[in-house]
Amino acid sequence: MSGPLAGRVALVTGASRGIGLAAAAALRERGARVVITSRSDERAKEAAAQLGDDVIGCGAHATDEEAARACVDLTIDTYGRLDILVNNAGTNPAFGPVIDQDHARFAKTMDVNLWAPILWTSLAVKAWMGEHGGSVVNTASIGGLMVAQDVGIYHVSKAALIHLTKQLALELGPKVRVNAIAPGVVRTRLAEALWQENEARVAAVTPLGRIGEPEDLAEAVAFLAGDGARWITGETLVVDGGQLLGPGPL
Repeated sequence: MSGPLAGRVALVTGASRGIGLAAAAALRERGARVVITSRSDERAKEAAAQLGDDVIGCGAHATDEEAARACVDLTIDTYGRLDILVNNAGTNPAFGPVIDQDHARFAKTMDVNLWAPILWTSLAVKAWMGEHGGSVVNTASIGGLMVAQDVGIYHVSKAALIHLTKQLALELGPKVRVNAIAPGVVRTRLAEALWQENEARVAAVTPLGRIGEPEDLAEAVAFLAGDGARWITGETLVVDGGQLLGPGPL
C-alpha cells in the first residue's frame, strides 16, 4: 500500500470498535499494515475483516502477558517488523466516589489502563523497537487532567498513564517515541454514560459544538505515529473539542 506510513507495521490494542478501530483504519489508510487485538479472538477477526483482508485480528485480553506476547510475535512473524504500537485498550468498572470502591474494581482499572500499556510497550520494544526504532501512542483521557465526581479511579488511572507516557519517553529515547492522546467525550461504548442520555447538553458546553467521533481521535493517533511528529515525544495531545476550556460535562 502507498501512503506516508507505507512499509510500516502497526499493532493496535482494544481495536474491535470505537477509537481503536478508527485508529487502525486511519493507519491502514496511510499505508501501514495493521494487526488489531480484542479480548475475544472472534471479535478481533470480525473487526479486522471490516478493514480489509490484509488486516489481522488477534485475540488477547490487554493484561494477559502470554496472549500479548503471542500477538506481538504474530505481528513480527507475519510482517517482519513492528513500528507502531497503539495502547488503546481501556476500562472503567469503578463508578462512584473513590472511598466507595473496592480493591477488585480499583485493581481492574489500574491493570487495564496502566499496567497493560507497560506490558505491551515492553514486549514491542524488546521484540523490535528497541533495536530498530518505533512510535508508541497511548490513549489517555482529559480525565487525567481534571477532577470530577464518580469517575475518580478512572481519572487517577489516566493521570498516571499521562505521567507514564513521559517516563517511557525519557527511558526509550532516542529510538522510540512515546506520546498520548487525551480524548474528551467521544461517541464510544466506554463513554456512553457521559453522552447517551444528554448528548445535546454535552454538545452545548463544548466550544466546538459537538461530542467527539472516534475518527477525530484516529487522526491524532496517525499524526503522533507518523513522521510529522518525529521530534515530539513525551507529550499528551488533547483532542476534546475544547471541553477543558470551560465547565465541562465530566
